[in-house]
Amino acid sequence: MGATRRKFTLEFKTEAAHRVIDSGRNVPEVASELSISQEALYRWVKDERIRLEAASSVNEGPLSADERRELIKLRREMAELKKDNEFLGKAAAYFAAKQANKKDLP
Repeated sequence: MGATRRKFTLEFKTEAAHRVIDSGRNVPEVASELSISQEALYRWVKDERIRLEAASSVNEGPLSADERRELIKLRREMAELKKDNEFLGKAAAYFAAKQANKKDLP
C-alpha cells in the first residue's frame, strides 16, 4: 500500500519558494530543511517566479517581505473567520431545530 500524500497550503508553498528566491539558497538545501521533496520545491519556486514576473509586468510589482507577511497573516485570519462562521451557522441550525422540536411536543 502506498504512502499517503501530504498536502501543503498555498501559504506554505509560497513561503518555501521564497526561502529559495529571497535568500539565494539552493533547492536541495531548503527541501531537506523542510522535509519535502526537491521536485515539489522546484515546481513551487518555478510557479512563484512566474507569478512574481506576471505581477511585475502589470506594474504592481512583487510583494515586499512585509506585504507578504501581512498577506499571509490576513489569509490566516480569513480562514479562521470562515471556520468560525461555519461553526456559528451549524450552531444556529442546531438550536433552531431544537426549538422547533419543543414546539411540536404537547
